[in-house]
This record gives sequence, C-alpha cells and structure tokens, in this order.
Amino acid sequence: MADRNCKHPLNAPGAFYVDHTCGDCDYCREAAPGSFTRDEDTSASYVYAQPQSDEDIEKVLEALEGCPHGSIGSDGDKPIAAN
Repeated sequence: MADRNCKHPLNAPGAFYVDHTCGDCDYCREAAPGSFTRDEDTSASYVYAQPQSDEDIEKVLEALEGCPHGSIGSDGDKPIAAN
C-alpha cells in the first residue's frame, strides 16, 4: 500500500500519487501514459498529470490496482471527469 507521507516530490497535485517504493517496472507508464512518467534522477515513476476524463481515471485505477510494488496511491478524492 502506497504511503501518502512518502510521495515522490514531482507528483502533480491531486488525488493520485506514487511513493518512494516505486521499483521502476514501467507498468504504470504503459497502463496510463497520459498520467505517469519517469524521473531519470531517481529511476522512479511519478504522476505528472492527474487524470481528467473518465477513460484516464480508469487507466490510472488500472495502474494503481496492478502496481506490483503497491507504490501508487490515492488520497481518496477520486476525481470526477468533466465529461
């Protein structure tokens, strides 16, 4: 389970985040490339853009559920797409 107290410093503000346990497996970047990218300095992923559409939210939730390290978390404020 991701630790909200150890978020990657480059995460975009919002509901979703990646914490310090990221193992750089690339799963989230493949599942939701519109929201996740890689920090070359730390060799870890982070949320560079919070999802805006329902489709993007579903992709990020897929990444969260499938993350093998449990490094993706949500502050519980599931975003609601603007339609």
